[in-house]
Amino acid sequence: MKKALLAVLIVLTAAAGFAFAADMPEAMGITYVKAPLNVPSIVAKYNQVFEKAYPGVRLSFPEITEGPKQTAALAAEEIGIASCLGSTSAILAASEGLDVKIIGIYSRAPKAFMIIVRDPAIKSVKDLKGKKVAGPKGTILHQLLAAALDKEGMTVKDIEFIQMDLSSGANALSTGSVDAALLAGPAAYNALTSGARMLKNGEGLVDATIVIATTEKFAQKYPEAVSRFLKAHNDTLTWIKKNPDKAAEMTQKETRLPMDGVRMMMPWYDFDSKIRKSDIAELAKTQEFMIENGLQRNKIDVNSLIMR
Repeated sequence: MKKALLAVLIVLTAAAGFAFAADMPEAMGITYVKAPLNVPSIVAKYNQVFEKAYPGVRLSFPEITEGPKQTAALAAEEIGIASCLGSTSAILAASEGLDVKIIGIYSRAPKAFMIIVRDPAIKSVKDLKGKKVAGPKGTILHQLLAAALDKEGMTVKDIEFIQMDLSSGANALSTGSVDAALLAGPAAYNALTSGARMLKNGEGLVDATIVIATTEKFAQKYPEAVSRFLKAHNDTLTWIKKNPDKAAEMTQKETRLPMDGVRMMMPWYDFDSKIRKSDIAELAKTQEFMIENGLQRNKIDVNSLIMR
Protein backbone atom coordinates (compact mmCIF):
# COMPACT_ATOMS: atom_id res chain seq x y z
CA MET A 1 0.00 0.00 0.00
CA LYS A 2 2.78 2.40 0.97
CA LYS A 3 4.66 1.63 -2.26
CA ALA A 4 1.54 2.35 -4.32
CA LEU A 5 0.98 5.66 -2.52
CA LEU A 6 4.62 6.61 -3.03
CA ALA A 7 4.33 5.86 -6.72
CA VAL A 8 1.25 8.09 -7.01
CA LEU A 9 3.06 10.95 -5.23
CA ILE A 10 6.04 10.62 -7.56
CA VAL A 11 3.76 10.80 -10.61
CA LEU A 12 1.92 13.85 -9.23
CA THR A 13 5.17 15.62 -8.37
CA ALA A 14 6.55 14.95 -11.84
CA ALA A 15 3.35 16.22 -13.40
CA ALA A 16 3.48 19.40 -11.34
CA GLY A 17 7.08 19.94 -12.37
CA PHE A 18 6.16 19.44 -16.01
CA ALA A 19 3.31 21.97 -15.70
CA PHE A 20 5.68 24.52 -14.17
CA ALA A 21 8.21 23.96 -16.94
CA ALA A 22 5.54 24.34 -19.59
CA ASP A 23 4.18 27.58 -18.10
CA MET A 24 7.50 29.18 -17.15
CA PRO A 25 10.64 29.92 -19.12
CA GLU A 26 13.95 28.69 -17.76
CA ALA A 27 15.27 32.24 -17.94
CA MET A 28 13.42 35.54 -18.20
CA GLY A 29 14.44 39.16 -18.59
CA ILE A 30 12.43 42.00 -17.05
CA THR A 31 13.64 45.51 -17.82
CA TYR A 32 14.58 47.78 -14.95
CA VAL A 33 14.09 51.50 -15.57
CA LYS A 34 14.21 53.83 -12.57
CA ALA A 35 13.79 57.20 -14.34
CA PRO A 36 11.99 59.51 -14.36
CA LEU A 37 10.66 58.39 -10.93
CA ASN A 38 9.56 54.78 -11.32
CA VAL A 39 8.75 54.02 -7.71
CA PRO A 40 7.17 50.57 -8.35
CA SER A 41 10.29 49.33 -10.15
CA ILE A 42 12.54 50.63 -7.39
CA VAL A 43 10.43 49.06 -4.62
CA ALA A 44 10.23 45.77 -6.53
CA LYS A 45 14.03 45.76 -6.75
CA TYR A 46 14.59 46.45 -3.04
CA ASN A 47 11.90 43.99 -1.93
CA GLN A 48 13.01 41.33 -4.45
CA VAL A 49 9.40 41.06 -5.57
CA PHE A 50 10.02 39.26 -8.84
CA GLU A 51 12.61 36.89 -7.41
CA LYS A 52 9.91 35.71 -5.01
CA ALA A 53 7.28 35.53 -7.77
CA TYR A 54 9.38 33.32 -10.04
CA PRO A 55 11.09 30.60 -7.96
CA GLY A 56 13.23 28.40 -10.13
CA VAL A 57 13.36 30.89 -13.01
CA ARG A 58 16.71 32.48 -13.81
CA LEU A 59 15.86 36.19 -13.85
CA SER A 60 17.75 39.14 -15.25
CA PHE A 61 16.92 42.84 -14.99
CA PRO A 62 18.68 44.68 -17.82
CA GLU A 63 18.67 48.47 -17.52
CA ILE A 64 17.45 49.31 -21.01
CA THR A 65 16.23 52.89 -20.86
CA GLU A 66 15.68 53.64 -24.55
CA GLY A 67 12.32 52.57 -25.96
CA PRO A 68 13.57 51.32 -29.36
CA LYS A 69 16.18 49.16 -27.62
CA GLN A 70 13.47 47.71 -25.38
CA THR A 71 11.24 46.74 -28.30
CA ALA A 72 14.27 45.31 -30.11
CA ALA A 73 15.07 43.23 -27.02
CA LEU A 74 11.47 41.97 -26.96
CA ALA A 75 11.71 41.01 -30.62
CA ALA A 76 15.02 39.23 -30.05
CA GLU A 77 13.52 37.40 -27.02
CA GLU A 78 16.26 38.85 -24.83
CA ILE A 79 13.55 39.99 -22.41
CA GLY A 80 10.11 38.64 -21.69
CA ILE A 81 8.58 41.82 -20.32
CA ALA A 82 9.32 45.50 -20.90
CA SER A 83 8.14 46.75 -17.53
CA CYS A 84 8.26 50.45 -18.39
CA LEU A 85 7.98 51.32 -22.09
CA GLY A 86 7.09 54.70 -23.57
CA SER A 87 3.84 54.60 -25.53
CA THR A 88 5.54 56.26 -28.50
CA SER A 89 8.02 53.37 -28.72
CA ALA A 90 5.31 50.72 -28.39
CA ILE A 91 3.23 52.26 -31.17
CA LEU A 92 6.18 52.83 -33.49
CA ALA A 93 7.45 49.26 -33.07
CA ALA A 94 4.00 47.79 -33.76
CA SER A 95 3.59 50.01 -36.82
CA GLU A 96 6.81 48.52 -38.21
CA GLY A 97 5.51 44.99 -37.74
CA LEU A 98 7.21 44.06 -34.48
CA ASP A 99 5.33 41.87 -32.03
CA VAL A 100 4.36 44.19 -29.15
CA LYS A 101 1.41 43.78 -26.82
CA ILE A 102 0.43 46.07 -23.96
CA ILE A 103 -0.56 44.13 -20.83
CA GLY A 104 -0.95 47.09 -18.49
CA ILE A 105 -0.26 50.74 -17.85
CA TYR A 106 2.88 51.55 -15.89
CA SER A 107 2.18 55.21 -15.23
CA ARG A 108 0.45 58.41 -16.24
CA ALA A 109 2.28 61.55 -15.13
CA PRO A 110 1.47 64.73 -17.06
CA LYS A 111 2.88 66.91 -14.25
CA ALA A 112 6.26 65.16 -14.37
CA PHE A 113 7.08 66.04 -17.99
CA MET A 114 8.08 69.66 -18.53
CA ILE A 115 9.37 72.39 -20.80
CA ILE A 116 11.93 74.23 -18.66
CA VAL A 117 13.57 77.61 -19.26
CA ARG A 118 15.94 80.02 -17.50
CA ASP A 119 15.55 83.25 -19.48
CA PRO A 120 13.03 85.52 -17.68
CA ALA A 121 12.12 87.02 -21.06
CA ILE A 122 10.49 83.71 -22.06
CA LYS A 123 7.14 84.04 -20.35
CA SER A 124 4.96 81.77 -22.50
CA VAL A 125 5.22 79.03 -25.10
CA LYS A 126 4.74 81.70 -27.79
CA ASP A 127 8.07 83.18 -26.74
CA LEU A 128 9.83 79.99 -27.88
CA LYS A 129 9.45 81.04 -31.52
CA GLY A 130 12.87 80.95 -33.15
CA LYS A 131 14.48 79.66 -29.94
CA LYS A 132 16.67 76.61 -29.40
CA VAL A 133 14.86 73.80 -27.58
CA ALA A 134 16.70 70.62 -26.56
CA GLY A 135 15.04 67.27 -25.97
CA PRO A 136 14.71 63.64 -27.01
CA LYS A 137 12.86 63.30 -30.30
CA GLY A 138 10.11 60.75 -30.77
CA THR A 139 9.29 60.65 -27.07
CA ILE A 140 6.52 61.78 -24.73
CA LEU A 141 8.51 64.97 -24.10
CA HIS A 142 8.57 65.63 -27.84
CA GLN A 143 4.82 65.07 -27.91
CA LEU A 144 4.40 67.55 -25.05
CA LEU A 145 6.37 70.17 -26.96
CA ALA A 146 4.33 69.64 -30.13
CA ALA A 147 1.05 69.83 -28.20
CA ALA A 148 2.09 73.00 -26.37
CA LEU A 149 3.13 74.68 -29.61
CA ASP A 150 -0.04 73.57 -31.37
CA LYS A 151 -2.15 75.19 -28.67
CA GLU A 152 -0.47 78.49 -29.56
CA GLY A 153 -0.94 77.99 -33.30
CA MET A 154 2.68 76.96 -33.82
CA THR A 155 4.57 73.83 -34.86
CA VAL A 156 8.01 72.39 -34.16
CA LYS A 157 9.12 74.10 -37.39
CA ASP A 158 8.70 77.45 -35.60
CA ILE A 159 11.56 76.61 -33.21
CA GLU A 160 15.03 75.09 -33.50
CA PHE A 161 14.56 71.64 -32.04
CA ILE A 162 17.85 69.98 -31.10
CA GLN A 163 18.05 66.26 -30.33
CA MET A 164 19.50 65.68 -26.85
CA ASP A 165 18.95 63.21 -24.03
CA LEU A 166 17.76 64.55 -20.67
CA SER A 167 21.20 64.94 -19.10
CA SER A 168 22.65 66.71 -22.14
CA GLY A 169 19.59 68.93 -22.43
CA ALA A 170 19.80 69.95 -18.78
CA ASN A 171 23.50 70.77 -19.14
CA ALA A 172 22.87 72.77 -22.32
CA LEU A 173 20.17 74.77 -20.55
CA SER A 174 22.40 75.50 -17.57
CA THR A 175 25.22 76.79 -19.81
CA GLY A 176 22.89 78.83 -21.98
CA SER A 177 23.56 76.78 -25.11
CA VAL A 178 19.81 76.33 -25.54
CA ASP A 179 16.84 78.44 -24.52
CA ALA A 180 14.65 75.60 -23.26
CA ALA A 181 14.94 71.93 -22.40
CA LEU A 182 12.44 69.10 -22.27
CA LEU A 183 12.98 67.40 -18.93
CA ALA A 184 11.38 64.95 -16.52
CA GLY A 185 12.08 63.34 -13.17
CA PRO A 186 15.38 64.06 -11.38
CA ALA A 187 16.70 66.07 -14.35
CA ALA A 188 13.71 68.39 -14.12
CA TYR A 189 13.89 68.66 -10.32
CA ASN A 190 17.61 69.46 -10.36
CA ALA A 191 17.10 72.13 -13.01
CA LEU A 192 14.22 73.71 -11.08
CA THR A 193 16.26 73.85 -7.89
CA SER A 194 19.19 75.41 -9.76
CA GLY A 195 17.49 78.57 -10.96
CA ALA A 196 15.42 77.31 -13.90
CA ARG A 197 11.62 77.37 -13.99
CA MET A 198 8.82 75.38 -15.57
CA LEU A 199 7.27 77.02 -18.62
CA LYS A 200 4.74 74.25 -19.24
CA ASN A 201 4.03 70.72 -18.12
CA GLY A 202 1.83 68.03 -19.63
CA GLU A 203 -1.38 68.91 -17.80
CA GLY A 204 -4.19 69.26 -20.31
CA LEU A 205 -1.84 68.36 -23.15
CA VAL A 206 -0.56 64.79 -22.71
CA ASP A 207 -1.14 62.04 -20.15
CA ALA A 208 2.49 60.94 -20.52
CA THR A 209 1.45 57.29 -20.67
CA ILE A 210 4.05 54.61 -20.01
CA VAL A 211 3.03 51.01 -20.65
CA ILE A 212 3.95 47.48 -19.61
CA ALA A 213 4.54 45.30 -22.65
CA THR A 214 5.40 41.83 -23.81
CA THR A 215 5.00 39.96 -27.09
CA GLU A 216 2.04 37.87 -28.17
CA LYS A 217 4.44 34.97 -28.71
CA PHE A 218 5.75 35.14 -25.14
CA ALA A 219 2.26 35.60 -23.63
CA GLN A 220 0.86 32.61 -25.53
CA LYS A 221 3.80 30.40 -24.64
CA TYR A 222 4.06 31.49 -20.99
CA PRO A 223 0.68 32.88 -19.86
CA GLU A 224 1.43 32.07 -16.24
CA ALA A 225 4.64 34.11 -16.39
CA VAL A 226 2.67 37.14 -17.58
CA SER A 227 -0.02 36.63 -14.93
CA ARG A 228 2.58 36.36 -12.19
CA PHE A 229 4.26 39.55 -13.33
CA LEU A 230 1.01 41.53 -13.20
CA LYS A 231 0.11 40.11 -9.79
CA ALA A 232 3.57 40.90 -8.41
CA HIS A 233 3.44 44.39 -9.89
CA ASN A 234 -0.02 45.10 -8.47
CA ASP A 235 1.01 43.69 -5.09
CA THR A 236 3.90 46.17 -5.18
CA LEU A 237 1.48 49.04 -5.80
CA THR A 238 -0.55 47.93 -2.78
CA TRP A 239 2.62 47.77 -0.68
CA ILE A 240 3.55 51.32 -1.73
CA LYS A 241 0.14 52.65 -0.67
CA LYS A 242 0.53 50.98 2.72
CA ASN A 243 4.19 51.98 3.14
CA PRO A 244 4.66 55.38 1.44
CA ASP A 245 7.52 56.44 3.71
CA LYS A 246 9.50 53.27 3.10
CA ALA A 247 8.84 53.56 -0.64
CA ALA A 248 10.08 57.15 -0.56
CA GLU A 249 13.24 56.09 1.30
CA MET A 250 14.00 53.40 -1.29
CA THR A 251 13.39 55.86 -4.11
CA GLN A 252 15.62 58.49 -2.51
CA LYS A 253 18.41 55.96 -2.07
CA GLU A 254 18.14 54.73 -5.66
CA THR A 255 17.80 58.13 -7.37
CA ARG A 256 19.99 60.13 -4.92
CA LEU A 257 17.45 62.92 -5.03
CA PRO A 258 16.80 64.96 -1.89
CA MET A 259 13.93 63.49 0.09
CA ASP A 260 11.99 66.73 -0.42
CA GLY A 261 12.22 66.17 -4.16
CA VAL A 262 11.02 62.58 -3.91
CA ARG A 263 8.08 63.54 -1.74
CA MET A 264 7.20 66.42 -4.06
CA MET A 265 7.21 64.28 -7.20
CA MET A 266 5.68 60.98 -6.03
CA PRO A 267 2.09 62.32 -6.04
CA TRP A 268 2.52 63.38 -9.69
CA TYR A 269 2.38 59.73 -10.78
CA ASP A 270 -0.70 57.58 -11.31
CA PHE A 271 0.62 54.01 -11.25
CA ASP A 272 -2.74 52.24 -11.57
CA SER A 273 -2.03 49.41 -14.02
CA LYS A 274 -5.59 48.96 -15.27
CA ILE A 275 -6.02 49.90 -18.93
CA ARG A 276 -8.79 52.50 -19.17
CA LYS A 277 -10.73 53.76 -22.17
CA SER A 278 -8.96 57.09 -21.68
CA ASP A 279 -5.60 55.30 -22.02
CA ILE A 280 -6.58 53.88 -25.40
CA ALA A 281 -7.77 57.34 -26.47
CA GLU A 282 -4.38 58.71 -25.39
CA LEU A 283 -2.60 56.04 -27.45
CA ALA A 284 -4.63 57.13 -30.48
CA LYS A 285 -3.64 60.76 -29.82
CA THR A 286 0.00 59.73 -29.52
CA GLN A 287 -0.18 57.94 -32.86
CA GLU A 288 -1.57 61.09 -34.49
CA PHE A 289 1.38 63.05 -33.11
CA MET A 290 3.84 60.48 -34.47
CA ILE A 291 2.34 60.51 -37.95
CA GLU A 292 1.95 64.29 -38.14
CA ASN A 293 5.59 64.78 -37.19
CA GLY A 294 6.95 62.25 -39.67
CA LEU A 295 7.99 59.78 -36.99
CA GLN A 296 5.66 56.95 -38.02
CA ARG A 297 4.97 55.64 -41.53
CA ASN A 298 2.19 53.12 -41.05
CA LYS A 299 -1.03 53.77 -39.13
CA ILE A 300 -2.30 50.95 -36.93
CA ASP A 301 -5.41 50.21 -34.90
CA VAL A 302 -4.19 51.02 -31.39
CA ASN A 303 -6.77 48.61 -29.98
CA SER A 304 -4.75 45.81 -31.57
CA LEU A 305 -1.89 46.65 -29.19
CA ILE A 306 -3.91 45.68 -26.13
CA MET A 307 -3.54 42.11 -24.92
CA ARG A 308 -7.08 40.85 -24.38
